[in-house]
Amino acid sequence: MNRSYRLPPEWAPQQGVLLTWPHAHGDWQPLLGEVEPVYVELTRQISRFERLLIVANDDEHRRHISTLLDGAGIRSEMFAIFCAPSNDSWSRDHGPVTVVDEHGELRLLDFTFNGWGGKHPAELDDRLTRRLHEQGAFGGIPLEPVDLVLEGGAIEVDGRGGLLTTTRCLLSPLRNPDLGCQALEALFGRLFGIERTLWLENGHLAGDDTDSHIDTLARFCNPSTIAYVACDDPQDEHYHELKAMEAELHSFRNADGRPYTLVPLPWPGPVYAPSGERLPATYANFLIINGAVLVPTYGVSRDREAIAVLGRCFPGREVIGVACTPLLRQYGSLHCATMQIPRKPS
Repeated sequence: MNRSYRLPPEWAPQQGVLLTWPHAHGDWQPLLGEVEPVYVELTRQISRFERLLIVANDDEHRRHISTLLDGAGIRSEMFAIFCAPSNDSWSRDHGPVTVVDEHGELRLLDFTFNGWGGKHPAELDDRLTRRLHEQGAFGGIPLEPVDLVLEGGAIEVDGRGGLLTTTRCLLSPLRNPDLGCQALEALFGRLFGIERTLWLENGHLAGDDTDSHIDTLARFCNPSTIAYVACDDPQDEHYHELKAMEAELHSFRNADGRPYTLVPLPWPGPVYAPSGERLPATYANFLIINGAVLVPTYGVSRDREAIAVLGRCFPGREVIGVACTPLLRQYGSLHCATMQIPRKPS
């Protein structure tokens, strides 16, 4: 690949959001009654600001989703449903990464998805973007396969040449064992227009099975601001590692050579599954859309504070809490369930 591309930051204007609906043929089967209302609410809130591309598993599932959304009063012109079988519902990781080429045109990069390093079945998810593209789901945007294992939740860009990620994920031997930091940085330069790769060596949430995706830990809010997970409980198992992550964030520099403005996010405290397993609750898993920011909430006392903190990070956008505890039951949250598709630059 000799072309040079640029990855728009999440706050760039969007044409829509991809949502892969959970179904009874995967891990969500025993939890559908809990998780589908979350997806209906996500659709309702996103559709207030932009369209959605919803993936159904088959025709019967498509009719079921249409009935749910119609019952919720969501206007049909604000979403389109396409059928493609899936293993799971995490659009952030199996969906396309949309870049802008040197002519200002959009391109869909289709990376290999191997179930977070082979932890879960992923053959259907890995083919999902191609199947959607064959049906015209993305309009006329060209699709380009990339021979690299990469999930969308593993990377964050600041829109000015900076990419934030974690060594625990991208240097995992179960993803691209032959590629080290320098090789990956060269690829990021060509694929995403990256000049500075900021590697976090610390940062992890109990219950997370993504090997520390950056979208669970630290997020760009604008080219000079990072909101990050901060633990204020010295007795919590996360305290020391998240303090070490915080120190690393302080060492990073933006495009102007200055430290980023760091905004600590509230610590939600422990959230447990009925089995007693700790779940990876994080307020960093927010989604930026046109005119709004959707913030995951977990029915705990810090929810309101998290919404207020992110409200100050995104002046001029409506900041909306969405109850996401059911998503944690499969170890993800709001951002993991969605993938934005940017608008062509004007």
